[in-house]
Amino acid sequence: MAATDRQMSRSDRVKGARADWKAQAACRAITPDLFFPLGSTGDAVDQIKAAKRVCQGCPVCHECLRFALETNQEAGVWGGTSEEERRALRRTWRAGRRLPATSSP
Repeated sequence: MAATDRQMSRSDRVKGARADWKAQAACRAITPDLFFPLGSTGDAVDQIKAAKRVCQGCPVCHECLRFALETNQEAGVWGGTSEEERRALRRTWRAGRRLPATSSP
């Protein structure tokens, strides 16, 4: 492994794995503000729904969601999911990775 490879952050490696997905994203020509609502109630609910509609027809929606989960993107709509939905996905993922408790005799 080259020194530069060791110095790459995890985020850089994830980006490099399929960096071209962003060029194919349905959101690339839309203002980013749509995908980063202020809050999760009131007008933000409609904004989140509008952002998710863009994601529904996106050819790289799964890659976007994977990127968001692997790089811990907490804000905004990514891969058709809201902030709350990604938090729930991360909790489920982490729970599945925990080792089962051992019982003592």
